[in-house]
Amino acid sequence: SSAASDVYKRQTVGITLIKFFRRKRKPKKTIEEVLECITEDTLSEEDRKDEHKVQHYVLGHCEQMIDTTKTLENEKSEYRVVTSYLKDIQIIEELPEDEAAALRDTANSILTLDQSRSDYLKATKKLTDTQYAQMEQEEETLTESIRTLQANEMYQAAVKRDMNYLEGEKNEWAYYREELMEEQKILRKASYVVFGMVLAFLAVILVLHVTLEMDVRILFTILMVAAAASGFFMLYRNQNNTREIKRAEVNMNHAITLLNHTKIKYVNSTNAVDYACEKYHVHNSYELTYLWEQYLEARREREKFERNSDDLEYFNGKLVRMLQKYELYDAKVWISQPNALVDKREMVEIKHELLSRRQKIRASIEYNMDVVLEQKEEIEKLMKEYHEEIPEVREIINSVDRLCGTGE
Repeated sequence: SSAASDVYKRQTVGITLIKFFRRKRKPKKTIEEVLECITEDTLSEEDRKDEHKVQHYVLGHCEQMIDTTKTLENEKSEYRVVTSYLKDIQIIEELPEDEAAALRDTANSILTLDQSRSDYLKATKKLTDTQYAQMEQEEETLTESIRTLQANEMYQAAVKRDMNYLEGEKNEWAYYREELMEEQKILRKASYVVFGMVLAFLAVILVLHVTLEMDVRILFTILMVAAAASGFFMLYRNQNNTREIKRAEVNMNHAITLLNHTKIKYVNSTNAVDYACEKYHVHNSYELTYLWEQYLEARREREKFERNSDDLEYFNGKLVRMLQKYELYDAKVWISQPNALVDKREMVEIKHELLSRRQKIRASIEYNMDVVLEQKEEIEKLMKEYHEEIPEVREIINSVDRLCGTGE
């Protein structure tokens, strides 16, 4: 983590250049639609000839790779914690019968005392036992989790607005480009028609001059002036449309570039929000805040009762000491869920939830690893294509390889 921090600090100046181009962004409606469009080519053949645009494009990929690496570090840390709890369950399940029976007896004593406490609080109870147990387990980090979830929801909403805006801007420039190209076709056809009419009128003038010996100089002059005016107008429109088409393509590609950046951020922010909501069994940060407030109130009531619960404290301490002999990752957590030590079905349910959480984290890690590899391959491809080795970019790639294990 310290190595990653050093790399991030050294790249702050370069990343600031990228942020200048991220003023207007906008998301799509679903993650599936995001993933369908994530591979749009945003570096045109004309842009590839511009060294500045190529470097800007490389810096964009570097920023994405750094952001994704930060997300990976957090996910791997969470993955290790969940795995440690699963190992604790395995150790408990494999205990000899006599030791397991002693644990069950102690856990039964705790359950009995807990039942007495629950009866006392039943009148004011606003949380389920499962909710209270989870809040108690996550108490030290829950305030930060609420702030993080609120920040992720706000960021997700902002990115979604940006994506909607950029999608509309991209479509607007594409529609404008199509209109100009259609006008070019009409101008091309009109030029043929005008040319044909000029030839026809010229033939009529010649016939009048030859057969009737008329003075056709005025008619000829008018025809030439009209032909010249028509030609100048169509030439002017053609050149103007050509310039506008190029401008529309540049703006459309710029919108696509920003759109692809925001799509990755939208996927990551949505994954973070969904995971937090699933972890705490809520729909949003407002519901989690409400549960936290209810937990604090319930805890205050329980603390009043527990001041005289010496027996409960004794058995809690005894259970922790018994479990600490097995060198568990977290022995204290079982104080809040002794029913799992007594009822195997409860233990299976806890294990299933942990496995589900770990599977979701693993899927997110694999997705972000794919994103890192994709960005790395694109950067390597561009540097190899232009025979240009950028030391700062190479340092980022090597650091990300060490942190994520993506090295050769």
